[in-house]
Amino acid sequence: MNTDDINLAYKIRHALNENLDNLPASTTDRLAAARAAALARKKAHATAAPVRANQQRASFDLGALFSMQWVARAAVVAPLLLMAAGMVGVYQYEREQRAAELAELDAAVLSDDLPLTAYTDHGFNAYLAQQQQAQQQPQRAQ
Repeated sequence: MNTDDINLAYKIRHALNENLDNLPASTTDRLAAARAAALARKKAHATAAPVRANQQRASFDLGALFSMQWVARAAVVAPLLLMAAGMVGVYQYEREQRAAELAELDAAVLSDDLPLTAYTDHGFNAYLAQQQQAQQQPQRAQ
């Protein structure tokens, strides 16, 4: 019930209470009997509801397994898991690419005619720079 319904119920109750003294005795007796019957049904219904709720909890409910609430939770969790798996996949791919690049560089260094100590010599870097300049000058002349 929303607040409008509650306010209407209070207004109706107040109007009925104001004119209660003006009602005939037969009407008052019938209202009292109807109220008693309604309360008896309400009490019987209220005591039966917890028993049914407990019985439902005790049994396995397959419908609850496939309820929309479970689907909504899965709809939130599934993309997060896919994103995490994708990030792990990208990380593994990048690691493999880096390892392949390093292996290619190691193979090139080891198969070269130069000794390994030439790559650590600072004078050799200057020699390589001069060689590259010398190779570029004849190409410019052409």
